[in-house]
Amino acid sequence: MRSYRYLQYDVFTDHLFGGNQLAVFLDGRGLSTETMQAIAKEMNFSETTFVLPPESAGTDVRMRIFTPGHELPIAGHPTIGSTFALARTGVVDPGRERVVFGLGIGPVPVSLTWNDGELGFAWMTQGQAVFGEPVTDRGAVAAALSVQPSAVTAATTPVQVVSCGVPFLFVPLTTRHAVDRASVNREPFGVLLQSMKPHPNGVFLFTPEPGADHATVYSRMFAPDLGVVEDPATGVASGPLGCYLLRHKIVTAETAAHMVSLQGVKMGRPSHVHIAIGVNGAGEIATVRVGGQAVLAGEGTLYV
Repeated sequence: MRSYRYLQYDVFTDHLFGGNQLAVFLDGRGLSTETMQAIAKEMNFSETTFVLPPESAGTDVRMRIFTPGHELPIAGHPTIGSTFALARTGVVDPGRERVVFGLGIGPVPVSLTWNDGELGFAWMTQGQAVFGEPVTDRGAVAAALSVQPSAVTAATTPVQVVSCGVPFLFVPLTTRHAVDRASVNREPFGVLLQSMKPHPNGVFLFTPEPGADHATVYSRMFAPDLGVVEDPATGVASGPLGCYLLRHKIVTAETAAHMVSLQGVKMGRPSHVHIAIGVNGAGEIATVRVGGQAVLAGEGTLYV
């Protein structure tokens, strides 16, 4: 058997036992795709990452990302958490301003902020948003999420698939209470997702109802087809979320540069996902960034 060291992080949080859990295998050489998938299922976090030598010019490392059920071409909390792991182990030197991951969709740059030689914050750049057609059958959406149709907001904020590399179905709800009460109604949920083009990886529900935490939106995400019943923090959905909020005028261009999605509260793992959407002189979306912090929770060795 060979031994493989991993670090465990809590991502999109500044304290232990919050955020989204992540296992980062620091050297995935020698592992087949099937074994990586089996390890991700064994770890049973929303995602597990495997760091490999770079495969293309302009990248610093190759990284593969697995949920318990599938490999993903890009994901947010694995990219942020793995950046912290590389900084801690010296792969990324203190003070360095940028690292580029080679992911399944190509190069993904991450900007770094340091505090006294320790990585303090990381921002990943995501692709431009692609918007699908609005969903007209709000009754089907409500049935899939076990909520009343009245909880799904008015036509000015449509139910819609949006993607910055990975598509999600975005569902605006009226209140935080409605977001907390939602649950997957398996059969209509599956039917709803199968009817979408492109097929979304999961359903992201949110509300802009304000709270004492001052978050821009309060959110949850369900992706049972990926082996993730609910995700405490979904960075790859947060870029398109920010684009959705700006496009449908839920936030202003100024606010869009400084947003926070509060996710995972219902799971007891509150996560603060920072979102920065930049606009050009014509008011069009120019840049999409998602960022946050991560806390080391432990480390271990897996024998394969």
